[in-house]
Amino acid sequence: MTPDFWHDRWQTNRIGFHEAEANRLLVAHFSQLEVSAGDRVFLPLCGKTRDVAWLLAQGLQVVGAELSRLAIEQLFEELELVPDITELGPLTRFEAQDITMFVGDIFDLDAQTLGRVDAIYDRAALVALPQDMRARYSQHLITITGGARQLLISFDYDQSRMDGPPFSVQTSEITHLYAGQYSVVPIARTPATDRMQERCDAIETVWVLR
Repeated sequence: MTPDFWHDRWQTNRIGFHEAEANRLLVAHFSQLEVSAGDRVFLPLCGKTRDVAWLLAQGLQVVGAELSRLAIEQLFEELELVPDITELGPLTRFEAQDITMFVGDIFDLDAQTLGRVDAIYDRAALVALPQDMRARYSQHLITITGGARQLLISFDYDQSRMDGPPFSVQTSEITHLYAGQYSVVPIARTPATDRMQERCDAIETVWVLR
């Protein structure tokens, strides 16, 4: 899966993964992140998710990484914020008030550039990557965040019934990727909503990684 795949999805507005409201599982299980006002929450591969606005409303600082500049430009427009934009080598940083977004390849983002991370919310990153990229991604995420605790959402379905993304990521794989660094605890399982449930009978699982 190449960057062109995602750039094309944004350019042609084929972003069925984008939700009009804050994610229901984030709202229901947010307290599991055990963060306080002023803490900094990292959203990898965040797009223009409405989860950002919801987290900002909780008094948090939000930092994200996203490949598509268009997505981040739309995010700031929808938030009615005018960002300061800084070029950082292969990355571009958008900043305003309590929000910082890095545009570019997440593998070009290092711990020093990212800064402090108190918690990670991964709704759309792990499941967006094919299996041969997920081990590299998970280790990179641990490295750049210092192993910050995570709220992770995954999908479980028969991959033969639907092409990803989002991909099905089995319990055994999540344990393999993260158990060396975290205690890996599933806290909720629920049928997926909308088109995914209609097409492939998917289950969403919410994980807490501490």
